Amino acid sequence: MTNEQTKQNLFTVAQAQIDSACELLGLPASIRSILREPMREMLVSLPVKMDSGEVKVFKGFRVQYNDARGPTKGGIRFHPAEDINMVRALAAWMTWKCAVVDLPYGGAKGGVICNTKEMSKRELEALSRKYINGVGRILGPERDIPAPDVYTTPEIMGWMMDEYSKLSGYNVPGMITGKPLCIGGSQGRGDATARGGMFTLEAACKHIGLEFCKARVAIQGYGNAGSLAAELLHSVHSAKIVAVSDSRGGIYNPNGLDPAKVLEHKRKTGSVVGFPGTIPISNEDVLLADVDILVPAALESVITSANAEKVKAKIVAELANGPTTPDADKILYKEGTFLIPDILCNAGGVTVSYFEWIQGVTGDRWSEEQVHERLRTKMSKAFADVLEISQEKKVDMRTAAYLLALQRVTDAMQARGWV
Repeated sequence: MTNEQTKQNLFTVAQAQIDSACELLGLPASIRSILREPMREMLVSLPVKMDSGEVKVFKGFRVQYNDARGPTKGGIRFHPAEDINMVRALAAWMTWKCAVVDLPYGGAKGGVICNTKEMSKRELEALSRKYINGVGRILGPERDIPAPDVYTTPEIMGWMMDEYSKLSGYNVPGMITGKPLCIGGSQGRGDATARGGMFTLEAACKHIGLEFCKARVAIQGYGNAGSLAAELLHSVHSAKIVAVSDSRGGIYNPNGLDPAKVLEHKRKTGSVVGFPGTIPISNEDVLLADVDILVPAALESVITSANAEKVKAKIVAELANGPTTPDADKILYKEGTFLIPDILCNAGGVTVSYFEWIQGVTGDRWSEEQVHERLRTKMSKAFADVLEISQEKKVDMRTAAYLLALQRVTDAMQARGWV
């Protein structure tokens, strides 16, 4: 399957998930047709003068999927393989994610086709500011609030906030989240996705009767979310991390790994591969490891109908977006695997972004302890809401999350007279 087919399939998967939930909810075709498509898309050409003197034109996107529940929210990705279908799928998932954790937001996503590894800091700043010049007219604290995503950083968010403020004629810290602390960023943002996932795992372990301190864990993807999840699970709950991987391969130690030392090795060598005292394994081996908890934290569509029956974990916690295909969902549910779907499991990032937005528009400042406690409250409540629907309707957790999210968005559309 080509990369183009994979991206197209991601939005097809997103639409299939919507169709399934709409069918179960008995929603009419008029509502389904709105929920299946983005409400607004903006494509921009971004000319940037490179250090060589050449003017290079980059392509950028911003997709605002649905704003019935409030201003849209979603990250900005800088990636050489960025694609409008990928952005559409991610914007849709962000819409349902915000609804599941009951944030007053719709969903959005943005991206620029570029390779940040081949760009100087000056070129990157010029591109970041040019992107805001291109799409800024549809952004704002009451319209659409971006955030960092793949290959974008707090520094880039700072440049974007500054450019938007220049265009507005006054400081607008609430127009973007994930900023440096000194210009309105929030405490607790760095590990929010991983910490939110840990809170849902706490609830899942309690539900199935698994003792966290005795759990064996495998994590596919040792980037920001995956490595922070490993550290939190190890340090807070004494879980044993036995297998991790990145794009170059994986490592396994049945006696457990020290997440901090593995991360230090990765920073020095560029990969977890070769960490002393471990057995080399593949990314596929990590997914099929004999563990209690599996955390897919990297790629889309890694658990499929081809390998789902071989997954041994009791709990699958999706820190990545879309790591499980619809066919695999059915197999995991049939096999009794408890899956925490992405739109619930990885919603910690957007939840703390919401906290940052509140602080930005009010001028307030919250401590890290306050952020953590509010995040725990939000994630625990969302998990309980989804679990209740799962048990009541006798459906898997992903279906339950979609039923909750789409009903909330539909209620908002009906209350506003859209349908």
